[in-house]
Amino acid sequence: MTAPCIAAGKPVFWVAVLSGTLLCLMVAATGMGFIPVEPATVLSVLAERVWGAEPFSNPMISEVIFNVRLPRIITAAAAGFGLAVAGTAFQGVLLNPLAEPFTLGVSSGAAFGASLALLLGLDFAGVWSVGACAFIGAATTLLGVMAIAGSTHRLSPTNLILSGVIVSAMLSAGISFMKYMADERVSVIIYWLMGSFAAKTWAEALLAVIVAGVGLAACLFLARDMNIMSMGDTTARSLGVNTEMTRAALLGIATFMAAACVAVSGIIGFVGLIVPHLMRLACGPDNRLLLPASGLGGAILLLGADTLTRAVLPHEVPVGVLTALIGGPVFCFIFSRKLARR
Repeated sequence: MTAPCIAAGKPVFWVAVLSGTLLCLMVAATGMGFIPVEPATVLSVLAERVWGAEPFSNPMISEVIFNVRLPRIITAAAAGFGLAVAGTAFQGVLLNPLAEPFTLGVSSGAAFGASLALLLGLDFAGVWSVGACAFIGAATTLLGVMAIAGSTHRLSPTNLILSGVIVSAMLSAGISFMKYMADERVSVIIYWLMGSFAAKTWAEALLAVIVAGVGLAACLFLARDMNIMSMGDTTARSLGVNTEMTRAALLGIATFMAAACVAVSGIIGFVGLIVPHLMRLACGPDNRLLLPASGLGGAILLLGADTLTRAVLPHEVPVGVLTALIGGPVFCFIFSRKLARR
C-alpha cells in the first residue's frame, strides 16, 4: 500500500461518472429480458409505483418490471456494492492487496453455515433460514480468526491473514464432507455455493440496500484513520490512532457487510478483490473517495454480470461462476501490470 494522496478533482469526477453509469445500467437492465421493455416505459412504471403518477396502461408489464425484475436488479447492485466496499476495507486495514472476504475465511464461514442449513433442512426462520445460517457462520468465523490471531495480545495484519487461511482451509474441508453426506441434496448445496439472484424479493433487496448503505457510512467514518494506518502501525500510533481498535471495528463492519451480501446471494468471488484495485487506479488511494467509488464499481460489475447471464446468454449461468470466469483473467492482467512496473 502506498501513502494516501488527497486529491479532490479526479476522484470526484470518477464517482460522478460511476453513479451515472450505474443509474443508466439499472434502467437498461430493467428493460432487458424475455419481454423487452423500452427505457421510457420503465421510467413510466417507476413514476406510477413510486410517485403515484397516472397508472400505466399495461398491468402485466408493470407487474413484471416492479415485482420481478427490480427486486433482483436492486439486490444484485446492492450486493456488489457491499462486497466491493468490504473488500476495500479488508485491503486497507490488513495492508494486503490480496485481502477480501475469502482471505479471512468470512465467505467460507458463510458457505459452511448455509451448507449445514441445507444438509439438515433447518427451517427455524422460514425462507430466511439459509441466509441466517450463512450470516451466523461468517460472524462466528471472524470471531474465531480474531481469537486465534489475538492470542499473543497483538492483532497484527499478518496474524489475521494466516489465521484466516488456516480457518478457511478447515471450513472448506467441512463443506466437502457435507457435500459427500448430502447424497441427492448435494445439487442444492452446490447451486447455492455458486451464487444466484434468481427469484429475489423486495425484502431481500431492502436488506441488501440497508446493509450496504450503513456499512459504507460506518467505513467512511473511519476512513481518515484507515488512511493514516496505511503508513504503518508505528506512524499511526504516533499520530494518535488506536490501530487495534480501529482494525477490529473495520473488520467487524466489513464482515457484517460481506456476510449479509453472501446471505442473500450465495458465494460470489472476485468482486471484493478486483474492484478495489481497478478503482484505486482511477481514483487513487484516499479511502474517503475510494470506498464509495469501489462500491459503485462493484454494483456495476455484479449487476452487469447478472444481466448478462439473465438476459443475454441462452441459458442462465450462476452469477458466481461468471464473476470467477471474468475476474480471474482480469486479476492476472492487473497483477502482471504491477510486476512489469517494478
